[in-house]
Amino acid sequence: MCGIVGVVSPGPVNQLIYDALLLLQHRGQDAAGIVTLLGRKVYMHKAKGMVRDVFRTRNMRALPGNAGLGQVRYPTAGNADSEEEAQPFYVNAPFGITLAHNGNLTNAQALKAELFTSDHRHINTESDTEVLVNVFAHELERTTRGLPLTPQDVFSAVGNVHKRIRGSYAVVALIAGHGLVAFRDPSVTLDGTGHKFERNIAPGEAVYVDLKGNVHTRQCAENPQLSPCIFEYVYLARPDSEMDGISVYQARLNLGETLAKRVISTVPPNEIDVVIPIPESSRPSAMQLAQLLGIPYREGFVKNRYVGRTFIMPGQAVRKKSVRQKLNTIVSEFKGRNVLLVDDSIVRGTTSREIVQMAREAGARKVYMASAAPPVRFPNVYGIDMPTAEELVAHGRTVEEVRQIIGADALIYQDVDGMKAAIGKLNPQIAGFDASCFDGVYVTGDINPEDIARINEARVGQEDPLEENSTRLAIPNPQEA
Repeated sequence: MCGIVGVVSPGPVNQLIYDALLLLQHRGQDAAGIVTLLGRKVYMHKAKGMVRDVFRTRNMRALPGNAGLGQVRYPTAGNADSEEEAQPFYVNAPFGITLAHNGNLTNAQALKAELFTSDHRHINTESDTEVLVNVFAHELERTTRGLPLTPQDVFSAVGNVHKRIRGSYAVVALIAGHGLVAFRDPSVTLDGTGHKFERNIAPGEAVYVDLKGNVHTRQCAENPQLSPCIFEYVYLARPDSEMDGISVYQARLNLGETLAKRVISTVPPNEIDVVIPIPESSRPSAMQLAQLLGIPYREGFVKNRYVGRTFIMPGQAVRKKSVRQKLNTIVSEFKGRNVLLVDDSIVRGTTSREIVQMAREAGARKVYMASAAPPVRFPNVYGIDMPTAEELVAHGRTVEEVRQIIGADALIYQDVDGMKAAIGKLNPQIAGFDASCFDGVYVTGDINPEDIARINEARVGQEDPLEENSTRLAIPNPQEA
């Protein structure tokens, strides 16, 4: 779960990329990087931290050029504390390639061995992005064979990359002196910058833009299929985004409609005095649910935006304290009432437990909890940092057991089929979604328990995920950026 952007422009691109990264900040707050290209010269600056902290005036002045790319990092593999693993990554041959990517390569370890023994390339970090840039560089070198680069060479190299790597990946890369290429895996819009949206890049497709602005496209994969990650619509994406023809905001409204039906079957509406969202991304679902049930919608939590994000904190005990630092209750909305709290999803349950307790301390008579997403029961291996089943509160537990853990008087989850139908009807051309963290079905069809165990070994941090010293699944909130 990172954010990437690439730009080719008649004028300087450093400010354009910076502005785009601010819009993508919700997708990663661990590190940021920008690389620009002026002729054949590559300029790069990257470091740990937020975009506004990584880039100062002196850094921006040192990024000239009319082509470039940027990335904000949310670490899912490798060493989160290492600045060496901030993106983009650079290799000097062939041509000079700089690459940034969002996703997770499920066969990264096998590729490392191939790169060393067969391709004679060295990997110096634990980042799968470094693996990817070296695979792309090797395939581009094989394709060009020392001859001048053509768009067909780029597409042939991308096609060979698709054959070698597994997992999820969206890629932007600069080829020094030539142009920018973008491509995505075969399976799985920035209005704020003032640009016009043209179209989505199709699964398996590559787009190559040379330095004169000429655009070349080609489908580079065999049997591609569109299977968007459904968790994007549930939580990860900004509400003003449109992804694969689906409005994220409308998707969340639809989830509220289907969740309302689940609530009615569990708690009679006349036993609920008020519906309160847990800020921020649950608001559309909570508003729609309240309207359909005829129950007042109220804001019961006030967010302190000047407190550090909890997802980067080193221990769960600190995270527990930080939840109370970040959220304050409006006591009058809770006191003496039966409240229905609505969240976008429940992943590990520690935050939900704390929030339920806060509602009780504010005077709520009863506290019901509803999740706009189904129970998160399975590891996600395509780029969201939840690679172990043990850290998921719903894994191997019944809804009643989860209810007891979080301390709610009732717990209502979205239904998996209902979730897929609610979002899928917004674009009937999408045949299916990747909902693996909910249903355990991995769309690439090549994930087994051994793969998950191997990925877990390479994950960021080695904490026991359900102990008090772990914060791995406190994913940053899209509305905080």
